[in-house]
Amino acid sequence: MRSLDIAGTGMQAQQTNVEVISNNIANMTTTGFKRRRAEFQDLIYQDLRRVGSNSSDSGSVVPSGAQVGLGVKTAAIYRINEQGNLQQTSNSLDLAIQGIGYLQVTLPSGDTAYTRDGTLALAADGTVVTSDGYAIAPGITVPTNAQSITINASGQVQVMLSGQTAPQTVGQIQLATFPNEAGLDAQGDNLLLETPASGNPTTGNPGAAGFGSVMQGFVESSNVNVVSEMTNLITAQRAYEMNSKVITAADDMMQTLTNLK
Repeated sequence: MRSLDIAGTGMQAQQTNVEVISNNIANMTTTGFKRRRAEFQDLIYQDLRRVGSNSSDSGSVVPSGAQVGLGVKTAAIYRINEQGNLQQTSNSLDLAIQGIGYLQVTLPSGDTAYTRDGTLALAADGTVVTSDGYAIAPGITVPTNAQSITINASGQVQVMLSGQTAPQTVGQIQLATFPNEAGLDAQGDNLLLETPASGNPTTGNPGAAGFGSVMQGFVESSNVNVVSEMTNLITAQRAYEMNSKVITAADDMMQTLTNLK
């Protein structure tokens, strides 16, 4: 009976759906996290009577045919890149990106990763780094005698040094954008890598055409909507239960056949 396999694919699809939803809920307080959405496609069809075939020698054509679907499969898990809420922290090295763009991070391997997590800090030598100690690209070093740090909306980093009355510019934050943000490869630790699907990055200063601006003393919250996720979770659970009932019904039908005398 095809129904057993068909319902099995339905249960597997809803299990994937629940896993995606649970990951969204688990990361509802993760800085810069973008929620995911599972997408599904129907599987191949078997033709019991092919549509468009001739039904007689006179050339009459079957108008609709008879096809039986074989279930469902996971097509993709999309990243929804809508803006998260901005949360004030009053930390001078916290940055929130308002609009399009990613901070660039230099990994120990020399590769460049990308993130929306702007919780930055200073290394022992004054280099601006992420919470894992990876340097922001292009590299920015703050003098050890700096009394305050100011980062304006265009990403210019200025410090006030002791004994001076005018601020000194020590670096420039740059953002990267991609033709297809959904094609970035998530690595964990709030880091994303470029892929052939994402396209090559375009870099520029915050506030320039096609780039978002940065806000000092803020971080971007996760864009997970708990109410929507709980609603989706209940829907997925009910769909899983209905597919399991199909398996139970198919099993009862097979049992009826085996009990025939």
